[in-house]
Amino acid sequence: MHPKDLVTQTFQSRFGRPPAHVALAPARVNLLGEHVDYNDGFVMPAAIDRATYVAFSPSGGQQSTLLAVDFNEEVTFTAQSIQTKTDAYGTLLPEWARYPAGVQWALQEAGLDAPEIQAVYASDVPRGAGLSSSASVEMAFAVAWQSLSGWELPPMRRALLGQKAENEYVGVKCGIMDQFASACGLADHLLLLDCRSLEWRVLPIPPQVAIVIADTSVRRKLTASGYNERRQACEDAVAVLSRDLPGIRALRDVSLADFNRLCGRLPALVEKRARHVVEEIERSRQAVGLLERGDVASFGRLMNACHASLRDLYEVSTPELDAMVEIAQGLPGCLGARLTGAGFGGCTVNLVEKTAAGAFAASLAEGFTRSTGLTPEIYICRAADGASILTN
Repeated sequence: MHPKDLVTQTFQSRFGRPPAHVALAPARVNLLGEHVDYNDGFVMPAAIDRATYVAFSPSGGQQSTLLAVDFNEEVTFTAQSIQTKTDAYGTLLPEWARYPAGVQWALQEAGLDAPEIQAVYASDVPRGAGLSSSASVEMAFAVAWQSLSGWELPPMRRALLGQKAENEYVGVKCGIMDQFASACGLADHLLLLDCRSLEWRVLPIPPQVAIVIADTSVRRKLTASGYNERRQACEDAVAVLSRDLPGIRALRDVSLADFNRLCGRLPALVEKRARHVVEEIERSRQAVGLLERGDVASFGRLMNACHASLRDLYEVSTPELDAMVEIAQGLPGCLGARLTGAGFGGCTVNLVEKTAAGAFAASLAEGFTRSTGLTPEIYICRAADGASILTN
């Protein structure tokens, strides 16, 4: 059953009436610009046609009731109880409930009305695969509360409130890219986001290509210490390079020419980490003109180079991700392939000629299983619109 029908029917069964509305917010995949967001770089995500669906109505009372179909769990909380991350009875909220509760909290912190709600939600976004299921939950609830309350915020403002919920309420120190893509997505387009200024624009995806996502089924294992070590290495590089390049604030400010001239001043491991970031930001800059000219073959080569850099310099790949990418790059119709997301498990993203996408997906799954013994999930996707209320 499609998630929209599932949440609608479950809402009717649970609350004895049809929902007032159904909200949708997509997951996202990042095609280029990996591990550059915290270096003030440029990212190139797309919202995809995998999403979280929320059937909802105003509760008419003093409590909100949420039913998560995917977990088969229900919680009840109030505007007061969420301040202490507890349900209406004083029990700590389960992790899944903290994402929607955190959105209500962030809206309240911003002085916006977020009335009590009855909601049922479900998703066809695989959890832990690096496609940002949590951001899609946050953005679906943000548009749900917007529709109930009468205020209206630009999509980027909703994204920032979702990020605040995840950073300060859930306690996950994510960047803005995931919520941004889920809120601001545009069908058949990539998004280009400047992570420093938050300025963004859309770039066309040529109609002859498909986005194919391949889930290795290996869940991400990027520990906080591994992430923090890489982030610290980037900060260390800026501190050293600023002696010769006064005024730089982040690796985004270091040209590739300057980096190559000065990289000998850096410790070997710091140089490797920083080189990935500087070169990846340069790849993102080059990619804009390529997409504007419709040169998807050259864009795909940048994706291939990104994977090699994540594997060899940033060292966030795994044998399973490398196998998936290597198999994909050898198949007919594949223009580019790389790991996507933080790494250490999860998915690869592949740019494939649309006419070859079906055969590519089947061959990739077969080859990966033969190589690793694992059974992957392969999704042929399209770039989708951002979070919205569905019309009945």
